[in-house]
Amino acid sequence: MSDWRTIKASVRGAAHVRAGLPNQDAVRVTRCNDDLWLLAALADGHGSAKSFRSQRGARLAVVVAQQVCGHLFKLDGPTQIKRWAEERLPQELVRRWRERVDKSLKIKPFTPEELSPLDAASRRQIETNPYLAYGSTLLTVIVAPAFILYLQLGDGDILTVSAQGDIKRPIPVDTRLIGNETTSLCSAKAWNDLRVRFQTLAGSPPALILAATDGYANAYRDEAGFQQVARDLWALLRDEGDAAVKPHLKNWLNEASQQGSGDDISVGIIWRPVHSPATISIFMPTLIN
Repeated sequence: MSDWRTIKASVRGAAHVRAGLPNQDAVRVTRCNDDLWLLAALADGHGSAKSFRSQRGARLAVVVAQQVCGHLFKLDGPTQIKRWAEERLPQELVRRWRERVDKSLKIKPFTPEELSPLDAASRRQIETNPYLAYGSTLLTVIVAPAFILYLQLGDGDILTVSAQGDIKRPIPVDTRLIGNETTSLCSAKAWNDLRVRFQTLAGSPPALILAATDGYANAYRDEAGFQQVARDLWALLRDEGDAAVKPHLKNWLNEASQQGSGDDISVGIIWRPVHSPATISIFMPTLIN
């Protein structure tokens, strides 16, 4: 796994800055299993009035993703890992997240100050489902020597880039997610909405994997513009290495938020040096604005 490298960044959205709201995303990129595996986990707290602790919920989500990674490498080989990931991981991940939310609530119950802005119907929803206050999405990518595991619950994007600059989505866009509607860890049966893709590393693995909360793609006019960002990141990393991206990534994300979505943006990049020609155009395609 020494060939794979990582970069991460998270910025507070321009709209959140204007409204005095915090960054409600969370991102964790780390090595595990004696540095043999890489994990990138990103979560986007909902930030709605009813999800008033979603910043905390997002942070708990990425911690739980790392815990699950720790369990996976105890299993016996890719076949068993694939079976467990597809059959049991969704329930296990949601269960662990809810356990951490329960612990958080026991230590710090909801306060009158948190509940007073809500109308009666919203308060009843929180009473029925306290996890709603912590609502968050979750994206996770685990890269191991023999496989890549992709997990997605809710909105956000995972793109892979080949050495030739070809883009793929290992997990297709969920057509149920329209506008600001998203599936979530706080949903009643969230495990049914968590999508899993297990990819064996046979042949040519991706050169770059980009995971991003939805504020990044939403900053661009269309899918083609967002995909071009992934290609251009790959071109810079391939030709010039980390130094061409890592010091500048936060500024690029701030620009995307300010000129585009206004939302928090978090990014996790896993890439490997590959010397291969690719056709790359301008780095920053047209934003929404």
